[in-house]
Amino acid sequence: MKLRNLFVALLFATLAFSCNQKPAEQLICGTLNANEFKTTINGKETGLYELKNGELTMAVTNYGGRIVSLLVPGKNGEMADVVLGFPSIDAYLNAKEVFHGALIGRVGNRIAKGKFSLNNIEYSLPINNDPNHLHGGPGGFHNVVWDVKSMNDTSIILCYLSKDGEMGYPGNLNVEVNYQLTPENEVQIDYKATTDESTPVNLTNHAFFNLKGEGNGTVNDHLLTINADKFTAVDATLIPLGENVSVEGTPFDFRNAKTIGADLALQSENEQLQNGLGYDHNFALNKTGDGEMSWAATVVEPTSGRQIEVFTKEPGIQFYGGNFMDGADTGKYGKTFDFRESFALETQHFPDSPNQPAFSSIILNPGETYSTSSIYRFSIAD
Repeated sequence: MKLRNLFVALLFATLAFSCNQKPAEQLICGTLNANEFKTTINGKETGLYELKNGELTMAVTNYGGRIVSLLVPGKNGEMADVVLGFPSIDAYLNAKEVFHGALIGRVGNRIAKGKFSLNNIEYSLPINNDPNHLHGGPGGFHNVVWDVKSMNDTSIILCYLSKDGEMGYPGNLNVEVNYQLTPENEVQIDYKATTDESTPVNLTNHAFFNLKGEGNGTVNDHLLTINADKFTAVDATLIPLGENVSVEGTPFDFRNAKTIGADLALQSENEQLQNGLGYDHNFALNKTGDGEMSWAATVVEPTSGRQIEVFTKEPGIQFYGGNFMDGADTGKYGKTFDFRESFALETQHFPDSPNQPAFSSIILNPGETYSTSSIYRFSIAD
């Protein structure tokens, strides 16, 4: 009887001790504390969500629909987090660079002087990249809380209603984005949208990559290939001059693999590199048909062997070489984001399309469905 009473006493003591302990931190992608992503912004709750498939593990937050982390193996099996991100919502809110990993809209890239005309009405949008409107404006899709429609181990579907007049755009736009990891080590992003009034739409994702891993040095030694015979020439404010020009004989010829930094020494004599402070340009992809899924670009990091291949239904891709990073932001591993230590490959329609008659239209009308997809496939280079 005494032994039984002693056992019961020990059991209750153990339970009492356990109940007084703080719950273990929920770690996402090995290092991220999910609790740091739980807050409320404009009355909507934010969180962090983990996806796994194949050899990939990815973390997504519904604040801005951002890819926060993406773990990818190298040739010796070592994992690296190849997407730049932050360890908390607070860090995102206080970052100098506001687009890290985010969904971009309504209109990705720039609209000249924040103005366009549609159906004989001129619309004015906020200027957030003087003198132009960039990536949907300061209250664009990167800076809102998305609703989580559904999720499982390999995918998450995010939804957002952009109301009529938001950031100056007409019409109520219903947007749905599906992030999916495939068994083939791909990040597939499917975009859909409908509207009740004609409006421009050009959605993309703004992940910054370093295939060595976040904060692990220059990307100028990465080998880049872009499937494009032409690129979009721009003025000093990065607005298109009105036509796509041949890459032949220019630093913009990436039709055969070369290092990102191979021709950057020509910046002092090349006006287009001067305008972008390096590479920050749209490439008109070689396509055989509108809306076809086709190969757009490949990047290889020679030491680790990590390779990313980009496929898209979009006609263009914006290649950005990290020219504006200046060490002001510190990422989730305590390392600063420095000059030309990351790159972006944003699949898209062409910049300033509403004001460029030669470019294909990005106007979505009532009764139509905006639908596009892009794939980022990871592997080890041969």
